[in-house]
Amino acid sequence: MATAMALVAAFLLAASVGLSEGAVYKVGDSAGWTLLGNPNYTAWALSKNFQVGDTIVFEYNKEYHNVVEVRKHDYDCCSEKSPIATYATGNDSITLKTKGHHYFLCGIPGHCTAGQKVDIKVSSCAAPATSPAPSPPSTSPATPPSSGGGGGGAGGGASTPGAAPGASTGTRAAPKGIALLLAVLSFAAIYGGLVWHY
Repeated sequence: MATAMALVAAFLLAASVGLSEGAVYKVGDSAGWTLLGNPNYTAWALSKNFQVGDTIVFEYNKEYHNVVEVRKHDYDCCSEKSPIATYATGNDSITLKTKGHHYFLCGIPGHCTAGQKVDIKVSSCAAPATSPAPSPPSTSPATPPSSGGGGGGAGGGASTPGAAPGASTGTRAAPKGIALLLAVLSFAAIYGGLVWHY
């Protein structure tokens, strides 16, 4: 009987760890990754509690914008000359794999200096699962061409992951219901006669 209980406890622990998922955040919420409406990406990022395993999604018009991951110095100087990675699909999904700061900017000339950059700070400890505050709805149309003459943006180190499936504004998955179901079934199995006692 003790062996069966230990096995059930181990199974429940493994199941609950395997079911935990990170949140998905759309950068800029309803505004997306743009210059229209002057979104404040600093305020947006500070309003979130990013964790390792969370995913950030950049949605933008790929004819006029891109996303370049850079180091702090390049972020501060708005330079895309030495990118860590460059994304250009218009719907880029990036999983945050390490704690600390992750710096992103638009590599189109003039966009970063106009405010199209974001510092994502990933916490080292998990916070309680809460829904982030919603942003006001965006009323802006499609992104217009940049005055800097369009063109390439950042080069080298290009990385284009698959497009992100519909991003939420950061609600975390709740595996508690599944864990509770497994616990009830395990209890029924042990005490309801599904596991034989010797």
